[in-house]
Amino acid sequence: MKKANEGWDAGYEWKTVLLLSIGFGLVGMDRFMIMPLFPVMMKDLHLDYQDLGYITGALAVAWGVAAIFMGNLSDRIGHRKVIIPAMIIFSLLGGASGFAGSIGTLILIRALMGFAEGAYTPVSIVATIDASKPTRHGFNIGLQQTMMPLLGLGLSPILVTQLLKVVAWHWVFALVSVPGLIVALLLYRCLRNSDGATAAVHTETHDATTHKWSDIFRYRNIPLNIVGMLCWLTCLVVLGALFPSYLTDFLHLSMEQMGFVLSAIGFGGALGALTMPALSDRLGRKPVMILSVVGAFAFLSLLTACDASPMKLFTFLFMTLFFIFALITLTVGPISAESVPAKLMSTASGLVIGIGEIFGGGIAPALAGYVAKHYGIERVMYFALAALVIGFVVAISLKETAPRRRTSVVVATPPLVSLPSE
Repeated sequence: MKKANEGWDAGYEWKTVLLLSIGFGLVGMDRFMIMPLFPVMMKDLHLDYQDLGYITGALAVAWGVAAIFMGNLSDRIGHRKVIIPAMIIFSLLGGASGFAGSIGTLILIRALMGFAEGAYTPVSIVATIDASKPTRHGFNIGLQQTMMPLLGLGLSPILVTQLLKVVAWHWVFALVSVPGLIVALLLYRCLRNSDGATAAVHTETHDATTHKWSDIFRYRNIPLNIVGMLCWLTCLVVLGALFPSYLTDFLHLSMEQMGFVLSAIGFGGALGALTMPALSDRLGRKPVMILSVVGAFAFLSLLTACDASPMKLFTFLFMTLFFIFALITLTVGPISAESVPAKLMSTASGLVIGIGEIFGGGIAPALAGYVAKHYGIERVMYFALAALVIGFVVAISLKETAPRRRTSVVVATPPLVSLPSE
């Protein structure tokens, strides 16, 4: 291990992880900045809660389809040919969202944008792992995943609600294009592809041979992660899509108060994605997953019963998303990638993300939108609570993959020997 450490390119690691992290933050901003803008867009485009469910669901389904297929394509042709074009496309479409004149056009633009973002997401996760020293998988993936909630769910609600005071909502969307194009250019100059033998050091199997994509189902954690991702994304998308309207229409908060409370999703999610996966490098993936499910359920229950106090709402929402993003980050990153052979890493992450997005991110908000429209928006919180109950069963069934934990188990368990007979 000492020799491998001496030869590790730390400069490339940090530069690549930083750029991929910023890129993922811009993905989050493109995807979620529509949520705090929706109360204003409803009036101009004559939309309702059901329409918001359709818009959110279309992006999520397209994201999921792209993640499934583009993750496998990346395992075949390399990271660069997927990541860089995807960044250019989703950046341009994010800006175009502000100029949609009807619900149909907006759904089409958001679906195409979701396809590009779905292509970027699993491939960027595995590219981050490939650039990382194996003992820093959790920390680096946590850093990369932190940027989505930090920029997309933390800063953007405050930013866009303030920008609405000086510009129309159409032009707020246009601001997201330029940063994405700049990052795409920098990744073009920096990002490397890795071969199977190099990537194998990052997996539990240390297998660099070629496999069929369906072989990922031979590894127990992958089906479990698929179910888990359905649960975590149901919580995230239902809260992200409908919670702004819940705050303004049910609890009657002002737009500024809503922006403040909603920023807890981003700040809590960012801190959870950064700290808990890093903690799992030392304590193990499974214990941290179990702790995170329990924590998310406890604070979401408090949030569901909370009154219209902005500070209490912020606190409970912050802690709920702290644990939800810890669960998402560990599921799509270290646990999926470490569980399979090197040439299936992007395929595994893409399938977990893709199926989770299609059902947890696509169907769940459409159903929640229907419930909100016909039975009251306050009812949608129970979707998320039910999902976490199922998620707890998933967490306790996982197989440990953290390199330090696997090593400690081997060292702590000496081989059995026969005792000499009397």
